Amino acid sequence: MVLDDFSLGKMENVEHNLSNPSFHLVEGSITDPATVARVMEGCELIYHLAARVGIKYIVDNPLRGILTNVVGTETVLKEAYRRGTKVLFASTSEIYGKGQAVPFREDGDRVLGPTTVHRWSYSSAKAIDEHLALAYSREGLRVAIVRYFNSYGPRLDPIGYGSVVAKFITQALAGQPITVHEDGKQSRSFTFVDDTIEGTILAATTPGAEGQVFNVGNGREVTVLELAQMVKTLTGSSSRIDHIRYSDFFGPNFEDIPRRVPDVEKARRVLGFEAGVPLEEGLKITIAWMRRKQDD
Repeated sequence: MVLDDFSLGKMENVEHNLSNPSFHLVEGSITDPATVARVMEGCELIYHLAARVGIKYIVDNPLRGILTNVVGTETVLKEAYRRGTKVLFASTSEIYGKGQAVPFREDGDRVLGPTTVHRWSYSSAKAIDEHLALAYSREGLRVAIVRYFNSYGPRLDPIGYGSVVAKFITQALAGQPITVHEDGKQSRSFTFVDDTIEGTILAATTPGAEGQVFNVGNGREVTVLELAQMVKTLTGSSSRIDHIRYSDFFGPNFEDIPRRVPDVEKARRVLGFEAGVPLEEGLKITIAWMRRKQDD
């Protein structure tokens, strides 16, 4: 059973499953208690991946992001608790904010900017979600939490709602300038979707994971400028790399995170998880998929 409101996702990403008799799709919102209750009927495990994501979308409409992420998650957790259904909750590396203790540990401090900067509303909303999940855990709900670090791979939205990988590949394949914000020295950890899925399933099914939080990411640190150069090389693109200001894209008063890299020791120790797909290999697979989509 799958629930999606398709406000950001696309039907084409799941249509290959529609002929599978074990696949049931419901179009609706996680903020609707009746719909959530109907979808959970008979379920033993819920993968709660639904959220309003993408920095641009959050900055443009922070209220929708907050309500979807907080009210929606509370609705899911409340119904799961009522039924005694186990939950895997997908959180985010945005939780860590501007913390300086890199690589980020799951028990590390959170450092955020002011509430007048809407970018931080996403981190705050997902943190409330984690607090809710852990509070329900104390009441007996079986729940585990994963924090994703820049997942990418086939079926990325070419427009790139929050995915710098999608944006760079789209620009490179079109021969457009590859736009890097500021000097491009901000660094990230990019995790291929196969690894993200493996870590998610392990967190959901490992008995010792209940009531805990895990980073699911690749420990390799890469600057955004290095990523742009990598994409340019792997696509064989003639695109130039342009540097633009944050304010030109996100508007005034935007703040970014200089470094975002996970400490993966806990996931390795408790879950037996370790990301195995190198960035270059993952990018080649993603580029090939986006080329095929471009040709369709």
